[in-house]
Amino acid sequence: MLEPVIHATTVFTCRNEFDAMMTCIYDAWAARLGHSNIRLMTEPVGNLELFCTYRHIEADRRKTQSVIRSICRKISSHAYRMVYQAAMSDEEDKLDAIYRFLVIGFHYGSAVTGFLQEPPVMRLMELARKTSNEAHSHREFIRFSNMEHNVLVGCIEPKCDVLTLIAPHFADRMPSENWMIIDLRRMTAVVHPCDTEYYLTSLTPEETERLSKPPDDPFTDLWRIFFDSIAIKERQNPVCQRNLLPLWYRKHMPEFPVQ
Repeated sequence: MLEPVIHATTVFTCRNEFDAMMTCIYDAWAARLGHSNIRLMTEPVGNLELFCTYRHIEADRRKTQSVIRSICRKISSHAYRMVYQAAMSDEEDKLDAIYRFLVIGFHYGSAVTGFLQEPPVMRLMELARKTSNEAHSHREFIRFSNMEHNVLVGCIEPKCDVLTLIAPHFADRMPSENWMIIDLRRMTAVVHPCDTEYYLTSLTPEETERLSKPPDDPFTDLWRIFFDSIAIKERQNPVCQRNLLPLWYRKHMPEFPVQ
């Protein structure tokens, strides 16, 4: 009696960073192990599975650029934007979903973004839409405080990594201001010096804690009083308000009490 043949799956893992993810896709594709025999995951990896071989991949800027050029040239720039937004999602399957999308995309070209009947395409669209919706909400809900040296600081704790998606909005609208947007969850920040380009940087735990403390800003108190004054008690609808502005957004919005 013949024994069943067990095909081991190779799991390519990398840090939860865009360059590392694109490098992971490059190396997984170049390994030529067969698309059905590999899986891609971001770290940290949970419980290890039987009959799986794990390969850690380090970020390589050259390979990242190669993947980006291939997506833009062989599929479209719109597809690359979808891939980038999906990579910023907080879902665990995002990296594998991007890879499965590219397998189809490199075959069909630019038309693939309309193939919503294909599960990999639909999944990528769901991931990209989730990130895009959260970025849009933070463009509306983020609040700035005036710190020392007239630096405007806004703190957020997004589920998805939306800093690079919301920064161009504020750079366009506040080009002559010194401002900073801090992602407290990931300890990263977008810094915009007056009349220059913004940049992304990492923060230490000490810097994050110090910058996240709201200053004694009289305008914050005035804004809270204004918000309370214009409210119409008879028309308050907490359920509708939570649908439009979920509770987890309100932690860094001074007009709302701490939840």
